[in-house]
Amino acid sequence: MDKKTVIFLGISILILLVMLYFVGIDDVIKSLQFADLRIIALAVLLQVFTYYLYTLRWKILNNIADMDSSITKLLPMVLVGLAVNNITPSGRGGGEPVRAYILSREEGYPMEETFAAVVADRALDTFPFVVLAIITIIAMTFYFDFPVWLIVVMTTAVIAIVIILIALIYMSINPDFGERVDGWIIGLVRRFYKKNSEELEDKIHSAIRGFQDTMNLVIHNRKVMYYALPLSFIIWIFEIFRVYLVFLAFGASVNVILIGEVFIVASLVGMIPLLPGGLGAVDGIMIVFYSAAGVTASVSAAATVVERLISFWMATIIGLVILPYYGSSVLDRISTGSDSEEISDESEDD
Repeated sequence: MDKKTVIFLGISILILLVMLYFVGIDDVIKSLQFADLRIIALAVLLQVFTYYLYTLRWKILNNIADMDSSITKLLPMVLVGLAVNNITPSGRGGGEPVRAYILSREEGYPMEETFAAVVADRALDTFPFVVLAIITIIAMTFYFDFPVWLIVVMTTAVIAIVIILIALIYMSINPDFGERVDGWIIGLVRRFYKKNSEELEDKIHSAIRGFQDTMNLVIHNRKVMYYALPLSFIIWIFEIFRVYLVFLAFGASVNVILIGEVFIVASLVGMIPLLPGGLGAVDGIMIVFYSAAGVTASVSAAATVVERLISFWMATIIGLVILPYYGSSVLDRISTGSDSEEISDESEDD
């Protein structure tokens, strides 16, 4: 883990501590003492089951691309990917190249194929989020007195996500557009990379073609529509229900629809590449909105702390514990800004 990541984590934790101080740390601790540990344990089990569903969706996509790996092999990779997402300020996307690299290295599959499957997995996770985000933005404009600038920011973020998603899919199904993207990347390479540029250009051509072939295979397979996409909606429902269970453990009767709306807004903030996993910002959003909805500030803060321990810190700690098994150098390369091409080169060397 590099110094920049440590600094970002420190700032994020400091922001959270400052918010808890203004809420009242003593009041938060008192609320924690009255929490029903059985319900919290149920929320933890639900989160563990959600990790399994993440892995199952990825396995379905890998199988479509003729990459057959067991759940037991893929689950640790998923947890490592989640951990990297949480500790790098990369819009919750830093762990995806790590997953692709580890699968390529461990199972011997081409990096462009593993990366394409991971991108497809991320796209399937993003699709239900976009649907829920649009519904949430419309609903919360009526429920909360949002300033116009915040509505504009959230709407812009959703539009940006949709554009990126459409561009990736369109590049995969339209060879001409893929060639234009290929040409644009080659142009950048020729401008900034003079040494052995022909060899690198050949690798880029090969990587893009392999990416397109794998994405095409995944997109046009019926299993994606019948199994993987519905599974994505189920995962998001379970994520929201987990938050509901945490509030229930504190005796707070909060409408599950309201929880879903706040959770989607917080997730949207967490995708902005400013702080690791949105730590601090996401917590603050949740505390403020739940308090505005009528939940006492101490209970909102206590429930948010427990929820983030389950959703953020549990995956982060488990993933970082597993990471040395694959080699901590993977995390070092991602955190110091290595790109997917560099990771692909190393995968070939291995």
